[in-house]
Amino acid sequence: MKNLHCTYRDHAISAAVMEHPGIPTPWAAGCQITLPDGQASKRIPLPMQYAFLADLESAQRASLAHGKWLVDQHLDHGLSLAGTHQPQAA
Repeated sequence: MKNLHCTYRDHAISAAVMEHPGIPTPWAAGCQITLPDGQASKRIPLPMQYAFLADLESAQRASLAHGKWLVDQHLDHGLSLAGTHQPQAA
């Protein structure tokens, strides 16, 4: 399986899609984000109501879009990315 990835605002975003065979929407979308300093997040799933998709390509594209949104929230609003340490401002 080929995973999509991109660089957005100096953050590397990788689609982290998991397969759950046997259900009508077997692809669980999620992403992993690597910050410019090299810290990597844990796998961040999409919100439950959007997490499962019927085909791999859609799941990967949704994962990257979600990752870009999370980077925007991180940089513009101080959201901490799961699994990374966010230094506290003094």
